[in-house]
Amino acid sequence: MQRTLLICGLLLIAASLGWRWLARIPLGRLPGDFHIVRDGFSLYVPLATCAVLSVALTVLVWLLRR
Repeated sequence: MQRTLLICGLLLIAASLGWRWLARIPLGRLPGDFHIVRDGFSLYVPLATCAVLSVALTVLVWLLRR
């Protein structure tokens, strides 16, 4: 448990330090992310972004458990 919290904390620190470069990653603007805009209505469905993040987190957890 302590190791997991330490790793999460270090990842958050690294993400905050690298925020300028992380902003250049096109997450949220991938093909497969749907943004529907109508009069008085806006719907955003990030399907591709969710799939990419899910795969990345699955690989990360798998590597940490090995």
